Amino acid sequence: MRAIVTGQIGMDKKPYLEGVRSFAGKQGEPLAIYNVGNMMYREAPDVRPGRILDLPLSRLNSLRRAAFKDIIADIREQRNAIVNTHATFRWRHGLFPAFDFDQIELLEPDLFIALVDNIEVVHHRLHAEHEIDATLKDCMVWREEEILATELMSKAIHGSRFYILSRGRHQDTTRTLFRLVCRPDLRKVYPSFPMSHVVDMPEVLAEIDAFRDALAEHFITFDPGDVDEKLLLDRAIAAARDGQEFFDHSPHSFGGSALSSPIRVRVREVLDIAGDIDGQIYMRDFKLIDQSDMIVSYIPELPGVGGKDIPGLSSGVERELQHAWEHTKEVYVVWRPKKAPSPFITETATKIFSTVNEALTYFEEAGMFGEKNLFGH
Repeated sequence: MRAIVTGQIGMDKKPYLEGVRSFAGKQGEPLAIYNVGNMMYREAPDVRPGRILDLPLSRLNSLRRAAFKDIIADIREQRNAIVNTHATFRWRHGLFPAFDFDQIELLEPDLFIALVDNIEVVHHRLHAEHEIDATLKDCMVWREEEILATELMSKAIHGSRFYILSRGRHQDTTRTLFRLVCRPDLRKVYPSFPMSHVVDMPEVLAEIDAFRDALAEHFITFDPGDVDEKLLLDRAIAAARDGQEFFDHSPHSFGGSALSSPIRVRVREVLDIAGDIDGQIYMRDFKLIDQSDMIVSYIPELPGVGGKDIPGLSSGVERELQHAWEHTKEVYVVWRPKKAPSPFITETATKIFSTVNEALTYFEEAGMFGEKNLFGH
């Protein structure tokens, strides 16, 4: 398989993709990685590190075409390969494309993958590595542009597939990217679970994490919790109530990019992107469902008023289940509460389980843990 992996500057893709190649090697799979940026610098030894985007567009385009020409010539010899590049740049020249369509056609990619990460982490890396002044809002807009341009490239290449993939908050997703490229017939699953209103319930969170880990062990999973900017916004709102101008934020990042110290974040900048955070969560989570074969939702039991336990069924989970059903995905629900589920759950679910182990047993007996044998997938 040939995959083009894009992502805005600040994603730190190279060490992440080296992790993918290392994981592939442990599975006995050769995986070639072509870093377009590095190849462009080799074509231009006179350009100082970190300054290539400051070149005139005519020379930048010429260097990129030379790099892609070499990739196209070499990639035919590779069983599996990843081309690490960008779809767009938002730089001093303004917004401009980072590809030439005629060369993308010659490359004949099977997959286009837009890699994403928490925006405050991207913003932090961007300013640590480059001399540029960009706000969190700028980074949010750039991420949307990168996703859209990557998807449009995929739509123009007949037979190719497009995916959004996070670097990972809950767990390292290098295994996920390896599977997309080298095990593409594995089932793709969207794990659905309540998030915001269980953050202060450690026992429930442990249940949910065990559920997420179990699915990731057997499937290609697109976990909505792997980009967690809602927590950033909640902390900014709390800091604003306390009259703070800045606050320290410590998101954890997998894939060789854990931050050594907390990020200092300006409260006003986060509040300015509140609408973007909510809007992009809404857009991205539905796209993650659309690129999956099935949704598996975990509904925990939560303590209610007066000692009466209640189903932990958030509005977000309900909307995800409905979206999946309407788009003809297989819908599975792990229902933990004692109270029976409503018809809005039972009538739109392919099957309901009482425990995660019961669900896993069913999936295994149905032959879902290996490569799929489904027409059209």
